[in-house]
Amino acid sequence: MAAIESFSATHPGDPHPGDLIEIFRPAYQHWALYLGDGYIINVTPIDEGPPATFASAKSVFSRKARVRLQLLKDVVGNDTYHINNKYDGTYAPLPVEEIIRRAEFLIDQEVSYDLLGNNCEHFVTLLRYGEGVSDQANRAISAIGFVTAAAGAFSLLGLLRSRSRERQY
Repeated sequence: MAAIESFSATHPGDPHPGDLIEIFRPAYQHWALYLGDGYIINVTPIDEGPPATFASAKSVFSRKARVRLQLLKDVVGNDTYHINNKYDGTYAPLPVEEIIRRAEFLIDQEVSYDLLGNNCEHFVTLLRYGEGVSDQANRAISAIGFVTAAAGAFSLLGLLRSRSRERQY
């Protein structure tokens, strides 16, 4: 498998219409879909200021998002990005014309947003493949499950330990 090259606003890649764009923010990845001529479509929280700044805590707790048509370079800002059609081996991409038609229909629409169940990666994969998938959300759900299980185990150990101490006295 070839290495994925990183790009930036000052070192742009050569995405094709329908490509998935993975933007590397300081704490997470934001996803967009390339439409052509330097434009992408992506979702941003409804009540946030500048649409390209998806990095606030608001985006984590927002339940609604707006579908926006923006310049890739504006959304990337000082971050880097990959052209990442990583699900092509699992899902067949829809025809490019269909992807673009579906994307353009949604511009400026309000959509539901949920970090774990309906996030920006789900949005763009739904457009490209007709199926909303998100490894990022699956990793987060797995991590939450692990932390919950670990917390439960530690609580149980603490309970058992305190009961054994009670019996000693």
